[in-house]
Amino acid sequence: MPQWIQRQIVLAERPRGIHLITDDLLRQVPEIYDFQIGLAHFFLQHTSASLAINERVDDDVRTDLEHYLKALAPEEAAYTHSYEGPDDMPAHIKSVLIGAEVTVPISNGRLSFGAWQGLYLCEHRNHGGRRRLIVTLQGELT
Repeated sequence: MPQWIQRQIVLAERPRGIHLITDDLLRQVPEIYDFQIGLAHFFLQHTSASLAINERVDDDVRTDLEHYLKALAPEEAAYTHSYEGPDDMPAHIKSVLIGAEVTVPISNGRLSFGAWQGLYLCEHRNHGGRRRLIVTLQGELT
């Protein structure tokens, strides 16, 4: 019989950048290890950060991603929305481009990433604060 688990977790505040959060998520949602087969859905409850799956081995990938995201949505542009400061509207643009949710298969109690993949919080604000995620697990328990 399929099982469902859902919870809200909180990630510690991080500076602007691309941050590997896979291990943090596994610590906060250990029930993943109990699923034989299933899906893990991660939804970020914010509009100025995003979630992404990308390479977890070479830090240069994260550096390059951050560099090019800054070029796509620079703080110096003439935005109409500036209520929360110069880094806010660029953060919204980056969040729309990358997205706020990802789904990862679970196989034998493990997130079924490829050999080089990991889950990232893309923090687009200089001081974004703690970030909340809703994690939903569905599948068959071991």
